[in-house]
Amino acid sequence: MIETERLLLRPPVEADHPALYAMWADPAVMADLGAVKDDAASAAALARHAGYRHEGLGFLSVIRKEDNAVMGFCGLKRGDPPNPIAGQVEAGWMLARSYWRQGYALEAMVAVLDWGWVNLDVAHIVAITSQRNAASRAMMERLGMTYVAGGDFEHHAFAADDPLRHIVTYRINRPVSIA
Repeated sequence: MIETERLLLRPPVEADHPALYAMWADPAVMADLGAVKDDAASAAALARHAGYRHEGLGFLSVIRKEDNAVMGFCGLKRGDPPNPIAGQVEAGWMLARSYWRQGYALEAMVAVLDWGWVNLDVAHIVAITSQRNAASRAMMERLGMTYVAGGDFEHHAFAADDPLRHIVTYRINRPVSIA
């Protein structure tokens, strides 16, 4: 578990599922991320992310401490093949729409990155998003990530004519003070 001033980040439990499933079913949340998910696809996503736990990785439920609200999902995982970031540690986050623009995602991801630097022996952490996803790109920059020139690629999970297929990569290097 990771704790911040306002948040608890912990592995998802069954009681979190309704809020997470609702987030993945929201077209506004998924607009720059992919197709909305039904309950079965949401359950599969949770199971897939649990598969990283043996390395200490995996996404975590984002819980607001003041009322125990399940706000979203964030964490670290291995980049999936056949993408160019395969095997690298990849950061990601999603929050339900009602929690946007309140600093929660930044607070959660700063804590996740701090955890990663302490617990993982990696030179850098990457994040990817669709080229058009300005909000995620801005968040990556607020986290101290920089755009990787030459890191753009076409994501295999999207159709050739889907604008979400065009992916950009950002990276943050291990801070010198933690080396």
